[in-house]
Amino acid sequence: MAPTSVFPALEPILPRVSKPVQYVGGEGNSQVKPWDSAAVRWALLYPDAYEVGLPNQGVQILYEVLNERDDALAERCYTVWPDLEQLMREGGVPAFTVDAHRPVGAFDVLGVSFSTELGYTNLLTTLDLAGTPLHACDRDETHPVVVAGGHAAFNPEPVADFVDVAALGDGEEVVGDITDVVRDWKAEGRPGGRRELLLRLAGTPGCYVPALYDVRYADDGTIAAVTPADERVPATVQKRTTIELDEWPYPKQPLVPLAETVHERASVEIFRGCTRGCRFCQAGMITRPVRERSLQGVGEMVDASVRASGFDEVGLLSLSSADHSEIADITKGLADRYEGTNTSLSLPSTRVDAFNIDLANEISRNGRRSGLTFAPEGGSERIRRVINKMVSEDDLIRTCAEAFSQGWRQVKLYFMCGLPTETDDDVLEIAGMAYRVIEAGRKASGRNDVRCTISIGGFVPKPHTPFQWAAQCHPEVVDSRLRKLREAVNSNRKIGRNIGMRYHDGEPSLIEGLLARGDRRVGGVIERVWREGGRFDGWSEHFSYQRWVDCAAAELEPKGVSLEWFTTRERHADEPLPWDHLDSGLERDWLWEDWQEALSGREQDDCRWTPCFDCGVCPSTGTDIEVGPSGTTLLPLTVVNPTASATGSLQGPGAGA
Repeated sequence: MAPTSVFPALEPILPRVSKPVQYVGGEGNSQVKPWDSAAVRWALLYPDAYEVGLPNQGVQILYEVLNERDDALAERCYTVWPDLEQLMREGGVPAFTVDAHRPVGAFDVLGVSFSTELGYTNLLTTLDLAGTPLHACDRDETHPVVVAGGHAAFNPEPVADFVDVAALGDGEEVVGDITDVVRDWKAEGRPGGRRELLLRLAGTPGCYVPALYDVRYADDGTIAAVTPADERVPATVQKRTTIELDEWPYPKQPLVPLAETVHERASVEIFRGCTRGCRFCQAGMITRPVRERSLQGVGEMVDASVRASGFDEVGLLSLSSADHSEIADITKGLADRYEGTNTSLSLPSTRVDAFNIDLANEISRNGRRSGLTFAPEGGSERIRRVINKMVSEDDLIRTCAEAFSQGWRQVKLYFMCGLPTETDDDVLEIAGMAYRVIEAGRKASGRNDVRCTISIGGFVPKPHTPFQWAAQCHPEVVDSRLRKLREAVNSNRKIGRNIGMRYHDGEPSLIEGLLARGDRRVGGVIERVWREGGRFDGWSEHFSYQRWVDCAAAELEPKGVSLEWFTTRERHADEPLPWDHLDSGLERDWLWEDWQEALSGREQDDCRWTPCFDCGVCPSTGTDIEVGPSGTTLLPLTVVNPTASATGSLQGPGAGA
């Protein structure tokens, strides 16, 4: 039987909470399929607020992919704010989806997309409100299978107690395989109960079932062994890789929010993966190899997204969008197509060495020049060699000066603090770089109102990167360096007044480091923090560093380890790491060699344009780097006010060729 909607119980309490519209559903392009039409039902959870979760590209892709199947349905849910959580508990209202307000506990699968480890406590809130046991070992075949995905799933050990499956890598195909397994198990009468279902899922490529692996610890606190608990379970689990992106043109119909969200635009992923080799960047490492979407594919997706959504901005997404081999043709073709329609383009992720003013002019041709954003990441050339982010300061200054001369008034620069081998001087050079940007901008533009904003985050060593062995910098050191940097920026008021400084203190980064490189013993810390009120740890107004420190001491020290043991301690070459049995495609020996190169300050080239460095990804994934040029052009469309109607008329040869 179809579960009863919880909306009649929810609606009376919504006037008592902030932003109630985020809980009512009905967004443009949302879907509600009949419950009985599907053999397998997914609830897709983004464990953060609606305003952050709704634009998430990964959730939107899976939402469409699953709902296109005749035998499946998918609905979305987000973590409710504490004000609604309290009222739901008082009124007995369970966790619900925003599409049809069905109770989350009634679904077959709860898919959780972890973009950051600081969302772990929010998962527990949703599980508890859903009436689903927090611990996977306490669930039976009547409870949803909890499947974790996203970048943080590449080390799911800290949440191993709470998730049933971690899906490693690209999700487009694996969610279909999981659906097939669950459907067949249900059709056969659920033989063997939940354990049999988990064993079948463990045999599905890309699926890791933590409960089916035994972990032993050595006397020094390190991991002694991770062994399968059943002969049907593989010793290692390899990530899934979607090869032909043009075959997966999702989302075709972007969700259009009713409430304000952090991004309100049509987003098209123009390529996946990165081979720049920035040593700090987990996303760049785990998404290798590079797979470009074709010029035609990009054009068709942009056209479909704009028509389906009415958005007047199109974000061309990737880890470094200006690196697409045909980015000039893409941006010029799209700018030509949408000229005069107020439909603007944006490249949310660009590198100075892949950027030029012609590209900037095409991006801004149909929109406003709000500012340019670059990420040097390190203030000094020395530290940029360590992290392999070889952005030349001369190139940066030259690009900024030319931009200021052509009408731009603001540049934003992103940096990190607490990088391996970093000194105070490395951080203080950020101030010097910002000063030189302002000076060059004033000279080039003849104006004194040009601005430079420096934004600084704390560095967190991540699994499957060369820095996975590094000691994390203590928050006191990070905060001290940031204070010195602010003093340096303010030392000359004539220039400093044109420089804005935004930064995150070091305390949340240390906790993120605990969750990123922790093992199963950290699960007790997460649960204790949640039981003591931890919610929305990625939000500064909700995060409590002291709560995490106290809970870590209480849970870890009796086990012979500590918060510092997991974070500020450097690992040695032979130490088993909690994620060693999870294969991102990168050879462990290659990562270690690159770590040694970093300590020596030696840079690594981009393997798209140089001989192979034998990182291991291409052979392990059965594919290769896929880049253009495709030899095609983006044919122009005569677009008739595409934002006025989702079915605006077209004149011309089609969506692109």
